[in-house]
Amino acid sequence: MGDPIIETNGLTKIYDNVHTAVNQLSLTIYRGEVFGLLGPNGAGKSTTIRMLLGLTEPTSGTVRVCGLDPTRDPLSVKRRVGYLPDDVGFYEDMTGKENLIYTARLNRIPPDEAEARADEVLRRVGLEHAADKRVGAYSRGMRQRLGLADVLIKRPEVAILDEPTLGIDPEGIREFLDLIRSLSRDEKMTVLLSSHQLYQVQQICDRVGLFVQGRLLAVGDIHGLAAELFADTPMSVEVEAEPVTDALLERLRGIDGVVSVEANGSLLEVGCQRDASADIAAAVVGAGASLRRLSAKTYGLDEIYHRYFEGRDSDAASPSGFAPSARPAVRRPS
Repeated sequence: MGDPIIETNGLTKIYDNVHTAVNQLSLTIYRGEVFGLLGPNGAGKSTTIRMLLGLTEPTSGTVRVCGLDPTRDPLSVKRRVGYLPDDVGFYEDMTGKENLIYTARLNRIPPDEAEARADEVLRRVGLEHAADKRVGAYSRGMRQRLGLADVLIKRPEVAILDEPTLGIDPEGIREFLDLIRSLSRDEKMTVLLSSHQLYQVQQICDRVGLFVQGRLLAVGDIHGLAAELFADTPMSVEVEAEPVTDALLERLRGIDGVVSVEANGSLLEVGCQRDASADIAAAVVGAGASLRRLSAKTYGLDEIYHRYFEGRDSDAASPSGFAPSARPAVRRPS
C-alpha cells in the first residue's frame, strides 16, 4: 500500500497494574492515507494517541512514528507530527494569527517565515477574514479550523485529530471533513482520525480500525469489511409494497439468489447474493401488489459495527454507547 509511517506491535498500556487501556495493539498506517480509529469513549483511542506522541510510556510492545520511537525521542516525533485534541485550547486574548505565530516560534520557525506561514494556513482553512480577531470571540467551528491551522503551521508529516468535529453544526462538520480530505490529497499528509462518529469516519477514511475495550478487533476499508462480514448476503434490497401477502413473500423467496426476506408492515428487506432488483420488482407486480419504492442498500459502518458486536454483552460495544467525552481545554504541547 505504500510506506508505513505509523507502526505498533503488541502495544499495551496498563494503569495501576489493574486497568488495561490498550491491549496488544498491532497496527500499520501508511503514508498519505486517512485512517479512522473508531470506538466508543473508554475504548483506548486517546491512550493510544498519547503513546504515539510520547506523552505516556507503553507498558509493553513497540511503537514507531515516522521511523522514530516516541518513548525515546518524543521531541523529534512532535516536530513531525501535528496534534489536534478534542477540545482545543488557545490564548483567548490573542488573535488567531498571533496564536499561530506563537506556535511557530515555539517550533523555532524564524519570525518572517512564521508570519508568512500563519497567513498561508489561515487561508488554507478559510479563516483569513478572522486572522486579526481575538480567539475568545471565535465560534466552536472557527476554533477547530484554527486548531487545524495550528497543526499545519509546522508542516507535519502526520496529523492526529482526536474527535475533531465535536460541537460543530452539521454544515460545519461537512466543510471540516472536506478540508481534512483535501489536505490529505493535496499535501500528501497522513491523517489519523479518532472518532466515535460512524458516519463521519465513513465519509473520509481510506481504512478504519474498530477499537473496543482496548483491543483492535478489525482493520480494513468499508467495502472489504462489509464483504467479509456479509459474505452470505452481500446485497440487500429495500422494498415498499402494498399489500404484503403470503403469495408475495413466497414469490420473493423463490427468486434465484434471494436468501432472506424480512417484512415489517409494507416494508420488506430482501437479502441477496446478487443484484436481484429487477426480479424483485417483477415479483411484486406479479403478486398483484403496488410497488411504491425499491432501492439497493450497501452496508456501511453502522451495519458493520453491529455485526461485529452481535451477541456481545458489553454496553461499550454498542454504537448506542458512543457519546462525546468532556475534557478541559488545555494548550497542547507544540
